[in-house]
Amino acid sequence: MVVQPLLPDWAADDIDPRIPSPARVYDHLLGGFANFEVDRRIAAKMIEVIPEVPRTARANRAFLQRAVRYLAEAGIDQYLDLGSGIPTAGNVHEIAQRVDPAARVVYVDIDPVAVTMSRRLLTGNPNATAVHGDFTDLPAVLAHPQVTGLLDFSRPIAVLLVSVLHFVYDDAVAERLFARLHEALAPGSHVALSHLTREGPAEQLERMRAVTTEVTGRGDKLRTHAEISTLLGDFEPVEPGLVHLARWRPDPDQPLPELRPLDGFAAVAVKH
Repeated sequence: MVVQPLLPDWAADDIDPRIPSPARVYDHLLGGFANFEVDRRIAAKMIEVIPEVPRTARANRAFLQRAVRYLAEAGIDQYLDLGSGIPTAGNVHEIAQRVDPAARVVYVDIDPVAVTMSRRLLTGNPNATAVHGDFTDLPAVLAHPQVTGLLDFSRPIAVLLVSVLHFVYDDAVAERLFARLHEALAPGSHVALSHLTREGPAEQLERMRAVTTEVTGRGDKLRTHAEISTLLGDFEPVEPGLVHLARWRPDPDQPLPELRPLDGFAAVAVKH
């Protein structure tokens, strides 16, 4: 009989700590604590293949923060964060509610640790919640009572898809996701995305895919700039368009970040 290790209080009772989780691997790369040894082992393998992986994780987090700040200052006061992950410094509700204290945020993640940690963080915040769900099953997410109870789909909403689309291996599923979002959202709504790319050293990317296969079962789906642009469908990118991750509206007070192709691309796009 295999005895499961004692779980920490942030982990649901039905979690198997021997199975890695993308959200927990990402949490470790960002310096978080809500992860297990198996997640840290996967992260170490990723860093062995591409040493700048932790920096890429931080760059994705920084893009999320810049995008939310841009959207909040543009007047968006509703956010649906799909594949939100485990909370860390500079969360969506913190940035949005700093601009507008009445801003509403719903986090959605398939990982129960991410949901548990988010709900703990949101205790006492009536304008933000976390929902357990699979963002690729968009109809179920959009119909969830906690989503419909907090967000008004007759008004503009910002949908965040940051560093998650590489988990959607089927291009048709990914394109259908954006088409359904475009249909469901009111004019003036936005989507913000970042996406890893295969426009980099082929041998290095193949080695990385072998590592990520241990987490996803078939590796990440890396897309080209043209393929990511196609996913946006009828959403129109705002300036500067679909660009390298660190080049999307970088902080003007900071030096222009070094362009690292493996970081992938990012965009914020609007429904007219």
